[in-house]
Amino acid sequence: MALIDIFVLLIPIFAKDTLGMSDGQIGTLVGARSLLSLFLSIHGGALMDRYGTRRITLIFTGSVILCGPIFPLLSAFWSLFLLQVLSGFAISLGWSGAQTLIARIAEGDAEYIGRFSTFARIGTTIAPIFAGFLFDLGGAWLAYGFGTLWAIIAFYTLWRVPEPNPPSERSIRVNNLKLADIMPKLSDYTATFALMAIPAVAFTAIAMLVRNSTYGVQTTIYVTYAQDAGLTATKIGLLFAAIELAGAIGSWYSGRIMKRFDPVRVLILTTFVTVTLVSATPLIGGIGTTVWSIFVLLFIGQVFRGVTQGVSQPILFSIQAISVTRKQQGTVVGLRQTMNRLGGVILPPIIGFVSDYYGREESFFIIGAGLLILLFGLGLYGRFVPKVTQP
Repeated sequence: MALIDIFVLLIPIFAKDTLGMSDGQIGTLVGARSLLSLFLSIHGGALMDRYGTRRITLIFTGSVILCGPIFPLLSAFWSLFLLQVLSGFAISLGWSGAQTLIARIAEGDAEYIGRFSTFARIGTTIAPIFAGFLFDLGGAWLAYGFGTLWAIIAFYTLWRVPEPNPPSERSIRVNNLKLADIMPKLSDYTATFALMAIPAVAFTAIAMLVRNSTYGVQTTIYVTYAQDAGLTATKIGLLFAAIELAGAIGSWYSGRIMKRFDPVRVLILTTFVTVTLVSATPLIGGIGTTVWSIFVLLFIGQVFRGVTQGVSQPILFSIQAISVTRKQQGTVVGLRQTMNRLGGVILPPIIGFVSDYYGREESFFIIGAGLLILLFGLGLYGRFVPKVTQP
């Protein structure tokens, strides 16, 4: 998961600091990483169910290793856009594979999924700090070199993981593989979107869309706001790390929270806090009068937001894992990723161009208001979702 944070952190810093691009261009580049994933996440999940999670995930993680060193070589917007599309898809499918692995092993137990999220966030806490520091130290080459090294380590560790898909569960043997077998199938997409007929799946899919839309804010105007406030790449990396570290703490307790409280209400409340805090970034930072005071205030805001996001993520995963069969785990991850990427494709460019047109601070409030309206509608729908309990 740290690969996501490394490459998402570096692209707005690289595009603004080194290439001097506008918020609209930066938002479009950030959104580009989700473009291919939007259409092929479901197919990727189906391939994992069909041919083995580890095998498919290795292919995409290996692709990240090839993409990393190319970033510093590029300066044109459209060449960076294309590389963002390819590398973002590879990183996204790698993370989908990790989620499918834990879903198959944990079988919906929020306690184990919470531990998985905690350890994933250890990586996302460490990696952005190093990436930001190395960018300040040696520019894009050193920072993206670090990202490539991280991808190599991820590939090696994945190589050591046992395959959780028994051969009997595969519909087609890999040694008889044909080109037509790996092409997208309409039946996979219809089967996946049919899961939306399950109220709990539909609710969590939209909840994930709203929740992850705040990440689109953080990776676009949040970064440029911090840069204009005088924060270095290292400090911005620390802000990214703060939300991940706090998220690890929240994830650790999510299993117990899910057992004691209604998970639907918990998701609405935590998402409300997450959206409100990121939308209030100009108000939080505006209290500070020096670079360090602004940094500390933003850091505190990230910590509170991280805790709420950490609590909600394992609960979202757990509800979906409980609501489908074991053989559908890769498919439901594909659905979840598709909803995530829908927000990832649409929102960052909108945020960027709203910032260019109305002003950066105003764009925080405009986007936040829109997300809160959507969350209100989700809360009304949540009243009709049957109570979800762990097995």
